[in-house]
Amino acid sequence: MLNSINPTQTNAWKKLKKLFEETKHIQMRDQFASEKDRAGRFSVSWNDFYFDYSKNRIDDTILQTLFQLAEECGVYEAIESMFLGEPINTTENRAVLHTALRRPETDKVIVDKINVVPQIQDVLKRMKSFAKKVRNGQWKGYSGKRIKNIVNIGIGGSDLGPQMVAEALKPLQQENLELFFVSNVDPSHIYQVLKKVNPEETLFLIASKTFTTQETMLNAHTAKNWFIKNTMQEDAIGLHFAAMSTNKKAVQAFGIDPENRFEFWDFVGGRFSLWSAIGLPVMIGIGPDNFKELLSGAHDMDNHFKTEKEKNTPLIMALLGIWYQSFYGCDTLAI
Repeated sequence: MLNSINPTQTNAWKKLKKLFEETKHIQMRDQFASEKDRAGRFSVSWNDFYFDYSKNRIDDTILQTLFQLAEECGVYEAIESMFLGEPINTTENRAVLHTALRRPETDKVIVDKINVVPQIQDVLKRMKSFAKKVRNGQWKGYSGKRIKNIVNIGIGGSDLGPQMVAEALKPLQQENLELFFVSNVDPSHIYQVLKKVNPEETLFLIASKTFTTQETMLNAHTAKNWFIKNTMQEDAIGLHFAAMSTNKKAVQAFGIDPENRFEFWDFVGGRFSLWSAIGLPVMIGIGPDNFKELLSGAHDMDNHFKTEKEKNTPLIMALLGIWYQSFYGCDTLAI
């Protein structure tokens, strides 16, 4: 369980308030003019990443005090607790283990006395097999045509994460595959997509942990009705629909073959879910090998986050966010 610490009551916060008043009028051009080594001091080179935060309204004292704030609030203990699988999601009393999704298959991560890594690897292997069949044309629609269109239907983390990665890695996408993402409950969104695809060549992926999410299921049933209307092949739903969900019964009732249901777990928060089965459209698009590289890169960053102190890139970004939001009153961050 995490310690509940009010950051505004810490010594670091009081010091930051004073530092803000002393430095809020300083201009960036003056800082660069007086600090010739500023870019080197306020940057992190790590693997293929170069993170430059020198153009932020900070100095050495402010940065050290922000790290002091992290220390006083128990951030380092919280990081350790997260990686150990302790229930740091205090509202739901759950572990927060998107990091486990990226761990090598030889690792161990214990949740409720069970090593969850074998479960994760099992789903990844099933995803890989499924993705390969779609990509090489072995998976065919009801008419014998290969799949050319992948339509992901989800909302929130089941849409935004995989859509962002699919867009970022578009140069790696297989040329004869087109990925579409539908999330908006406004029917115009899904109808615009359905106008572009042939039902004989389209695979729908329904992404919903409970398979009861209203917006997602409304779009899923719209897609199902469209498919049946245009093909008169209700029995072929299993060839054109798959699911990423924990609700086996509801997935089966929809008409999806249980073999084409890919599960994930309560310790996977929505905003972090693209690393789980929710990433299936990405894996189909860029291929299992590239998806494995994606997981491996994320695992490297997990280790960086876990072990680094003053060169901890995600932590620095978070502390800068606190500095601007809580002291400068900024509502929006540009990254």
